[in-house]
Amino acid sequence: MNIKRITPSECHIVTQLFDEYRVFYKYPSDPARAEFFLKERLQNNESVIFVALTDDGTPIGFTQLYPLISSGRAIKNWVLNDLYVSPESRKQGIGEALIKTATEFAKTDGAAFLQLETAIDNYNAQRLYENEGFIKQEPDPVFFTYRLPLK
Repeated sequence: MNIKRITPSECHIVTQLFDEYRVFYKYPSDPARAEFFLKERLQNNESVIFVALTDDGTPIGFTQLYPLISSGRAIKNWVLNDLYVSPESRKQGIGEALIKTATEFAKTDGAAFLQLETAIDNYNAQRLYENEGFIKQEPDPVFFTYRLPLK
């Protein structure tokens, strides 16, 4: 297995995996939308994507990171927003390898932390993240989070 950071011209490598990831989260399959979204993020330097490839170059997993910028702390951190491994490639250490790659990238970039969220019923992911050293955060005692729906 090889893990590489992809460029905008290589987004097609992860399009199918990203579409499968979206379907996993109950969104309709839309490969064209998936590829457009990925290409736009990469072209605008809005995300970083690492892909896990088999020795013959078949993509089997990916992770996508987004910057999280804090004015008060005057630092850029990273959100591990997406992590997906194809079902037939699970339980082979690919998720762990992608997390380690993302962690090393964030450290090298000077981030103070790498953050993620997962569904409360995604027990396999929770176990993986906790095994990789992520600490479940309690609700913030200082700040509330608000969201304004725009659509």
